[in-house]
Amino acid sequence: MTKTATTIKTIDASGRTLGRVATEVAVSLMGKTKASFERNHYSGSPVKVVNASKLRITPKKLEHIYHTRYSGIPGGLRTIKGTETAEKMGLKELIRLSVHQMLPGNKLRRTMLKNLKIED
Repeated sequence: MTKTATTIKTIDASGRTLGRVATEVAVSLMGKTKASFERNHYSGSPVKVVNASKLRITPKKLEHIYHTRYSGIPGGLRTIKGTETAEKMGLKELIRLSVHQMLPGNKLRRTMLKNLKIED
C-alpha cells in the first residue's frame, strides 16, 4: 500500500472574520472538497493558517464569544470569555477552538486537529 503525497493547503486569515476562516479550515480538514470523501475515514488534507494575528474581529464580538473548560472534578466547569482567551493565548487559540467545535465529535476529531497548523 503506497501513500500519496498530500499537499498542505494554506489559508490566509488577514482581514477575514473568524467564522469564515474556521469554516474553510473545517471543510478542508474533513475532506469534503475531495471526491474520495468518506465519513468514517480521514480523507482530508493538512491545513496551515497564516496571519492569524491579522484576523478581523471586533471587541464587541470578543465579548460575546464563550467557551467552556472542564477540569474533571465536580464544580470544575469554567466559562471563559473570548477576550480572556485572546489576551492570554492569542487569536491562534480562538481559531483552534472554533475549528474544534465545527468538526464532528467522533474519533476522527483528534486526527483532524493534528493536521492543523496555525501561525501568526
